[in-house]
Amino acid sequence: MSQSDLIEFAVSLSEASRKVIKPYFRSGLGVMDKADDSPVTLADKNAESAMRDLIEAKFPDHGIFGEEHGVKQGDGTHMWVLDPIDGTRSFICGAPWFGTLIAYLEDNKPQVGVLDVPMMQERWVGTKEGTSYNGQPCSVRTGVALEDASLFTTDEDLFSADQKAAFRRVKDKVKCTRFGTDCYAYALLASGHIDLVIEAGLQPYDAMALVPVIEGAGGIVTGWDGNPVTLDWDGRIVASASKDLHEQVLKLMNS
Repeated sequence: MSQSDLIEFAVSLSEASRKVIKPYFRSGLGVMDKADDSPVTLADKNAESAMRDLIEAKFPDHGIFGEEHGVKQGDGTHMWVLDPIDGTRSFICGAPWFGTLIAYLEDNKPQVGVLDVPMMQERWVGTKEGTSYNGQPCSVRTGVALEDASLFTTDEDLFSADQKAAFRRVKDKVKCTRFGTDCYAYALLASGHIDLVIEAGLQPYDAMALVPVIEGAGGIVTGWDGNPVTLDWDGRIVASASKDLHEQVLKLMNS
């Protein structure tokens, strides 16, 4: 299957997820707690089921790793990694910047990433060849010094004490820091509106789609140790608009 066909199929998955999610938004639906005390709703579960059904019908041999319905072992080469609602707490609170994350991997390496924001009608699609925003090319901004940079993270309280100290070493250097946008922060980075995202405690379904989106837009994504973000990385992530910013941030965080 060509890359353009894979992109088209990945986008169709996000369309299917949108159709499921939209009627639930701000509807007062019930919230359940998972074993780790994180919230989940029928919107999460049913959106993932809709995407999995399409994948299994089109690619019965492909593996699937979803947040809500676990792992289906496939042929060992092709895998889809799904997060139906990244930012379930935002969704529950009626905030529209939650997103659906879809990644296609070959040999455990992300090849196609989709970051879809259903309630805002926004979609980023990334590959090694480039990233698009609603069908038009987009890119990170360059030439921004660390002291002029904008830094985002979802919630500082999600860091451990040591991680929080490392984050604050960067926070104290940049011009602007904002919180609470979940995956939307990476979309803003890919479109050239902010410069840095730092997070920890992520799972593969939180990050695999982000790698092609950021890298295709000209940015850099690694773990806090500078190593690639893979299925078995430690959940800490730094995304930067430029190599220079990235190197400065890693040096600060690991000092």
